Amino acid sequence: MRQLIVNADDFGLTAGVNRAIVEAHRDGIVSSATLMANGAAFDDAVQAARALPNLSIGCHIVLVDGAPVAPPGGLDTLLAIRSAEPGQFYSNLSAFAARAMLGGFDREQLVEEITAQIKKIQAAGIEVSHLDSHKHTHIFPEILAAMLRAARICGVRAIRSPFVPMKAIMAQQFAGKRTLLKRYGQVRVLNSFARPFRRHLERSGLRAPDGVIGVIETGLLDAALLRQALTRLPEGTWELVSHPGYADQDLRAIHTRLIESRERERDLLTSPELKEFLKQQKIRVLSYREFANQTP
Repeated sequence: MRQLIVNADDFGLTAGVNRAIVEAHRDGIVSSATLMANGAAFDDAVQAARALPNLSIGCHIVLVDGAPVAPPGGLDTLLAIRSAEPGQFYSNLSAFAARAMLGGFDREQLVEEITAQIKKIQAAGIEVSHLDSHKHTHIFPEILAAMLRAARICGVRAIRSPFVPMKAIMAQQFAGKRTLLKRYGQVRVLNSFARPFRRHLERSGLRAPDGVIGVIETGLLDAALLRQALTRLPEGTWELVSHPGYADQDLRAIHTRLIESRERERDLLTSPELKEFLKQQKIRVLSYREFANQTP
């Protein structure tokens, strides 16, 4: 059996992103969304989520870009050393990754901030069904360990497994597409973290899908690429990572490379053709909440 969780990231980023996620759930295949506790449109997202009982809401843990939810005075190792705006996270993923690999983050500070983000959503009256992270930072063992601990503290039962099923993907399918080939190579390297991830996960008692699709194609996803990924989808439960939105003024004012691509994804996720294709492929769409409650 093949199951697919369709998760929309960045809920709470802007009102336009929120609106697109609502539409992609109501009129399309999005079954879950992860809410940014420090997002500028957090309150708008909370209001929308309350009106959508079938949309499973997780926490999109943000440790890169933006400001912390917990008081920044006790989070010195998480903050950028040189920043035009004091009290901000690193904006450069490479700098964040280097520090994570060198053990430069204080574990207690990580747990404090991650817990604060989850609890802010819970305090708004929303059940947090799962966790993932902005720019997949929990691929690094130090970040993962803190997220798993925060999940246990807050009673969250599922987490994204940010690894692509490489055995089902061939480099040839990206022939002539330089950006996708580059990302294919990067993902192959990052998949080296999969084994320690699974070891940590087994000890934690949390559940995770088998992996993700749509990561290599982020920003370039179209109907042909998605159909290709779905056709090759192995048996098991997988997650499609998506970023629907509206390319409005609010989005253009934010530091993000995903602008027009969000509108293309919104159209794709609400297309009747995609729903029909999933039926043809006998792929069942479910939410993170349903997945967390399934018997392993």
